Amino acid sequence: MTNAPHTLPGRPFPLGAHPEAGGVRFSVASSTAEGVELCLVGDEDGSSTEQRIELTERTFGIWHALVPGITPGQRYGYRVHGPWEPTRGVRCNPAKLLVDPYARRITGQVTDLSATRAYRGDPMTGAPSREDSLGSVPLSVVAPAGGGDTGQRPDVPFEETVLYEVHVKGFTKLHPDVPKHQRGTYLGMAHPAVVEHLVRLGVTAVELLPVHTHADEPLLLKTGRHNYWGYSTLGFLAPHEGYACRPGHEVEEFRTMVAALHAAGIEVILDVVFNHTCEGGVGGPTLSMRGLDAPAYYLLDHSGRDVDLTGCGNTLDPGSPTVVRLVTDSMRYFASELGVDGFRLDLASALGRPGGGGFDPHSPLLTAITSDPVLSNRKLIAEPWDATGEGYRVGGFGVQWAEWNGRFRDGARDFWRGATGPRDLAYRLSGSSDLYAISGRRPWASINFITAHDGFTLRDLVSYNQKHNQENGENNRDGTDDNRSWNCGAEGETGDPAVLTLRDRQARNLLGTLLLSTGTPMLVAGDERWRTQHGNNNPYCLDNQTSWVDWTSDHRAEDLLAYTRRLTALRADSPALRQPQFFDGRPTRSGEPDLVWFRPTGETMHAEDWFDDTTRTLGMWIDGSECLSRNRDGELVADDSWLLLLHSGQEPVEVTLPSDRYGSRFIPVLDSGTPRGVPASTEPWEPGRTIELPAHTLLLLRAPRDAARVE
Repeated sequence: MTNAPHTLPGRPFPLGAHPEAGGVRFSVASSTAEGVELCLVGDEDGSSTEQRIELTERTFGIWHALVPGITPGQRYGYRVHGPWEPTRGVRCNPAKLLVDPYARRITGQVTDLSATRAYRGDPMTGAPSREDSLGSVPLSVVAPAGGGDTGQRPDVPFEETVLYEVHVKGFTKLHPDVPKHQRGTYLGMAHPAVVEHLVRLGVTAVELLPVHTHADEPLLLKTGRHNYWGYSTLGFLAPHEGYACRPGHEVEEFRTMVAALHAAGIEVILDVVFNHTCEGGVGGPTLSMRGLDAPAYYLLDHSGRDVDLTGCGNTLDPGSPTVVRLVTDSMRYFASELGVDGFRLDLASALGRPGGGGFDPHSPLLTAITSDPVLSNRKLIAEPWDATGEGYRVGGFGVQWAEWNGRFRDGARDFWRGATGPRDLAYRLSGSSDLYAISGRRPWASINFITAHDGFTLRDLVSYNQKHNQENGENNRDGTDDNRSWNCGAEGETGDPAVLTLRDRQARNLLGTLLLSTGTPMLVAGDERWRTQHGNNNPYCLDNQTSWVDWTSDHRAEDLLAYTRRLTALRADSPALRQPQFFDGRPTRSGEPDLVWFRPTGETMHAEDWFDDTTRTLGMWIDGSECLSRNRDGELVADDSWLLLLHSGQEPVEVTLPSDRYGSRFIPVLDSGTPRGVPASTEPWEPGRTIELPAHTLLLLRAPRDAARVE
């Protein structure tokens, strides 16, 4: 080791590299190290000119020093000296240059996989590798202090939120109105044409697929592929350099993107991956945490091997103070300094399993997030499962969490493909009180979705019965087989007009169910433009036109876009369709309950009707005279009442409208049987009238307040 005599002790907190006092203060945590070197790398390609500085100060298991004369832009890493005891999970190897877990900028990528392996031969019994990884691995970079303004947070109430899941690169890579050098970047997301699309679509928040710095897994590196989705994190505080228009300016460009979206009233939610890292299992690369202090970061078994609750080779230990601190520091940085409005936590059940045990909604990490004074004021969304049966916890998170509701997805898909009756769907339409009411949560805690990045697109959901993942290079073994899809009579692309018409109709039925249900709807980027992945339900490694949004237009794309806009406008203008409280059968000012379910005969549903799985028709009455929604001043607002009719049967059915107890007229507002949802006629229908509901139809009728019987 070499020691720079002019270094100063500095202090341990906050961790990372921070410009101050005419230099930079460096601090990194490692309780297993016997010595730590700060390595300043001079050449831009990271291949040579390394200055090593021994960190002699150690406080709370944190190694730190203040190095005068260092400025932002300096590339650096760490080398760790200490024991090599794989059976305890301790793998100190100074030949491996390590990324700072707290780096706010990371540059470069893995170029030589063999150089990243800390071992020779077997990862558990082999000796340490002496091959130096400098020049073959990413480098940390000192980021400047402070930054630009990200604008006023829109702070959209959760019950008014419409989420839009989007990939930063894929959304604008093919956008014709975005300048070529900005396509696929943070600045591309900030482009006025892109923001205008989001505003006109009616979404209130973008949920960005991972933007933390990520690295490709060894299998992908070997085959020349890349982790396009980004669920393979290397640095939790560094925006991904690959999404910058000018690499090295990713922090500034990220702030610009957030500011542009905020100016349009759109919130920014980040999909964050705190359950595992890109280092994989014990045979994987040593890039950062494994070489610094694996027992402090990862779940390890009695033999020192990684415990895999995520399906990705390793699992961060949510019971470790080191992990709790890293996760909350990361989230707080993005919220406070980069303007982020909320977080969706990938495989969040793993964060509630300290030590790899049973799920605990009050685990140290989940509690630290919800009790943090900054994070508790952001939208918090859990993906309530991991890769194990114990991790499936839909409805099991704490009161401050919203959750991706996989049961909504499954129930809606099953009903519209004719696989089940309406019993489960009724719970999903009305906000999933069976899942969320018992914990004291509101209907908006249910993040309702039909599709997500993981799985079929909306178009493919109605076009394929089987996955077609050959392009991924895994012999079609990857991706789920539980798609609950229906190809409407032909597998994949077809010219059959009847099949195409039915597919369009089914897509409209699914979108209508999503956006007219109580809860928080989530759309997926490109679904509204009829995007296809050609039956691929797991294109995580396809950074090409399979995954990118296609902005070319045809009549089907334009019709579906208009239909989606119609739905979001209806939802925004109709408080009764997005209520912040659960229905409970309470009498309203009209004299009728807040929610009534109807048979096709116009009679209310009987108990036995819910257990008839051959039933394909359901009527849902929402009384708007006392819907418990409030305006921004906190005052209760009234709305029209609504009758939603859903019919998934293969043949038409006669439906009798409710009696005049529920209003003196019913006005068609939305019809999934037309390309843009515009009813053929908006002439009012009288109560008790019998209509024919065509096969595979969703119909929304409005009963105006002035026509309702109000007592």
